[in-house]
Amino acid sequence: MVKYTKLPAISGKQLIKLLEKDGWIIKGQATHGVSLAKLVGDRTVVTVVRNTNASLPVGTLGAILGVKQIGIGKSGLLDLVNKYGL
Repeated sequence: MVKYTKLPAISGKQLIKLLEKDGWIIKGQATHGVSLAKLVGDRTVVTVVRNTNASLPVGTLGAILGVKQIGIGKSGLLDLVNKYGL
């Protein structure tokens, strides 16, 4: 398996699969994307990821990874990519 040092271009579907492997649960699906939830401490964190084969724009990916949504940052996503692969 390739060890990534820089974040690769990632599609919405790839991100959803990685988050599922990290313990996120699909709660619903709509035309705009897939709703994922995870219990963190005493609260449930919810985010919506666009379900697409196209690469997510850098700003969108950054917003999803930020503290207001899933809170792992780019380094956390890089760890997931290296752990589970794309």
